[in-house]
Amino acid sequence: MTVFRPFAAVRPRGDLAEKIAALPYDVMNTEEAREMVKGNPYSFLHVDRAEIDLPEGTDPYSDAVYDKAASNLRKMVDDGAMIRENAPSYYIYREQMGGRSQAGIVGCASIDDYLNNVIRKNELTIAAKEADRIRHVDTCDSNTGPIFLTFRKNAAVENLMKTTIETKEPIYNFLSEDEVRHTVWKLDGAEEIALIEEEFGKIPCLYIADGHHRTASAVKVGLKRREQHPDFDGTEEFNFFLAVAFPANELSIWDYNRAVRDLNGMTEEEFLARVSASFDVEKIEGPYGTGEEELSRLRPTEKHTVAMNLGGVWYHLTVHPDLYLGKDIVDTLDVALLQKNLLAPILGIEDPRTDKRISFVGGIRGLKELAKLVDEDYAVAFAMYPTSMEELMAISDEGKIMPPKSTWFEPKLRSGLFIHELS
Repeated sequence: MTVFRPFAAVRPRGDLAEKIAALPYDVMNTEEAREMVKGNPYSFLHVDRAEIDLPEGTDPYSDAVYDKAASNLRKMVDDGAMIRENAPSYYIYREQMGGRSQAGIVGCASIDDYLNNVIRKNELTIAAKEADRIRHVDTCDSNTGPIFLTFRKNAAVENLMKTTIETKEPIYNFLSEDEVRHTVWKLDGAEEIALIEEEFGKIPCLYIADGHHRTASAVKVGLKRREQHPDFDGTEEFNFFLAVAFPANELSIWDYNRAVRDLNGMTEEEFLARVSASFDVEKIEGPYGTGEEELSRLRPTEKHTVAMNLGGVWYHLTVHPDLYLGKDIVDTLDVALLQKNLLAPILGIEDPRTDKRISFVGGIRGLKELAKLVDEDYAVAFAMYPTSMEELMAISDEGKIMPPKSTWFEPKLRSGLFIHELS
């Protein structure tokens, strides 16, 4: 049984939602965040990246930054930019981008479901990144950014969402600077709330699509609060964390591409010879063009194929079948096959999480970005065929872990539209 309950949100005043809503804290650095908030004192980056309101050079992990985040959040509520709901509700949050649409239910998931593997994981987390969000959540006494969850089909929940979208007026409806439309509907009727709670109770499990570090951090703050309140009964807000749960059929995973700075001491000819041992290599005749529309024809169109830019020349790589037939599901992922048969043995990238020679590029930036990197200061780049939602869920069901940077989701959930207070 999955627990997914309504909550009394802190959320933007209607006329300020567009100004407050911000991209997640971890898709930018401090300098980029400073630039993004220019002329916008309402941006939620003042909470999620509070170092931007302190002198340049401030350690982003210092006490001052977490204290500033908490004070900025309190100020937004005290000044009326954010309002505090009086009663628990759910919300529908829909994002539309480039002809695609995804809509999910906003509510609160259970830390016990995470601990008991009802909420299933597929990535490892890094302690330092967890520690940052633990301090942020604990100091702000709030979950400030939603976790991106998904679940297999539930007709009743999807029908309620469809009916609401078609018949109700939204509380927010705005176009963000990256041309994504964000629309939110409030679900506060007793029957609506009861239906969602009941139907989620029938869903056997939820899957983390994006936000493993934020989830682990939220859970650890909840456990810390339990130690501080040994008489807890499980209903307290610190036992739950903010999430948006999307039907899996609403989502698609983008490619998560790779670029490497050098050829590990080899010439291009030596490198291609090594690659040919595990991949069929086909040179794609140019000219390739420089626009994304022109380059899109080079994208991999099926599993076990990779598009490679080597010194400005594009190639199609096809994995030899003996490398994946009969293998474990994780070992059949294209990102795993590239890592195991090319990045590690040929280019010497043993740990892609820590090696400074490799960079990862979200698929939304396109093959144009990969060509640009190779043209400037990278030796080779790889455009991947995306991991599928079914692969993500199957790996999670088996309790296994995907390689680093296996999935990229777009559009990104905005922070600041919903805050879940822990006390």
